[in-house]
Amino acid sequence: MKSLKYPTKSQIAEGLKRPLQDDPETKQRVSQIIAEVRQNGDAALIRLNREIDKYNSQLLEISKLKLEQAKNAVSQDIVTSITQAIANIDKFHAAQKPQDVSICTMPGICCELQYKPLERVGLYIPGGTAPLLSTVLMLAVPAKVAGCKELVICTPPNPTPELLYSLSLFNARVFTVGGAQAVAAMAFGTASIPKVDKIFGPGNRFVTEAKVQVSAMGIPIDMPAGPSEVLIIADQTANPAFVAVDLLSQAEHGTDSQVVLIATNESILDACLKAVNEQVVTLPRRGIALQCLENSTAILVDNLDEAIAISNEYAPEHLILAVDKPNELAENVENAGSVFLGHFTPESVGDYTSGTNHTLPTSGFARNWSGVNLLSFLKTITFQQLTSEGLSSIAKATTSLARAEGLEAHARAVEKRAVVGSR
Repeated sequence: MKSLKYPTKSQIAEGLKRPLQDDPETKQRVSQIIAEVRQNGDAALIRLNREIDKYNSQLLEISKLKLEQAKNAVSQDIVTSITQAIANIDKFHAAQKPQDVSICTMPGICCELQYKPLERVGLYIPGGTAPLLSTVLMLAVPAKVAGCKELVICTPPNPTPELLYSLSLFNARVFTVGGAQAVAAMAFGTASIPKVDKIFGPGNRFVTEAKVQVSAMGIPIDMPAGPSEVLIIADQTANPAFVAVDLLSQAEHGTDSQVVLIATNESILDACLKAVNEQVVTLPRRGIALQCLENSTAILVDNLDEAIAISNEYAPEHLILAVDKPNELAENVENAGSVFLGHFTPESVGDYTSGTNHTLPTSGFARNWSGVNLLSFLKTITFQQLTSEGLSSIAKATTSLARAEGLEAHARAVEKRAVVGSR
């Protein structure tokens, strides 16, 4: 990790640049893939599976039988762990159910807002170097809690038994297609893969770029969610071993991930960096972690106010407050995907089992996007009903505003009813 001690604003900005922020080659390649899938459908998916993932099958959908058989290939420990995670995720998201709104704004004028689930949602489950079975739980559980009728899931070829077992729990249609081509297929539909109402799920830069591009074409997405990242604020009470393993837990996600440490104590910063170097050598994914650390930075600042200001500007996907009074510091958090308070709250629990959702905005999008929650799977419809008296009470205001906009028929639609109502 690069180390910056009491840096200037420009040094901080340079040190916190995300990897591959502007990647025209990825944009062009994704645009080509989307166009090919829109034009050639399943044939394009089969070709891309063969070219990108070395997967030669003509079959795109994973059979229900294969999904069901996966339980025989996973340990009881995995089954128990998934069951516990589902219970906590379900409980947290069920608590988010909003109440419909019904109110009479004036006598005879009643308005209502109702929440309705999206009918068919597309869930992207990353594979690649880390098949994220936890993402199945984070997306499928709230979709079911919300009441979505149909789940369409895409994941790269050759999913692990654990991933297949997770997929088997939600009565979803599952397709063995990954990357930008999976996003394009769910966005526009093919002969095999249905067009969905909204696309969810994290992924690499190709998946993220594909989501951004189809969103610009009118297909709703949950958020731009790309390579993982964490920012840790540590004071003199932090445990360097804890901080180091939290940094490495994100660094091992991928070479394009980023981890950031902001410390208010020089000895803690140095101890954390030493612990990172000691711990990384024993990681099975140390090659990936080491490449990530090359894009990562440790910063020494004077105080927590400066640390939280940097964090709010960076807007991390994950924010860990490894400080003496985390709840006090949390009051100043403005931009973050998910926040982990205190020395005994590793980011790992948010990834798997605490109940919060791990599908979060990255690359600074936490400044204006929320992580996935129950509302992500709902839409709202408004209703209104007026009596003749209610219409009369707002007739003048309505016709005046309509004519001020030059919309005469709007005004007449009110006046004709007002005449009938007055008889």
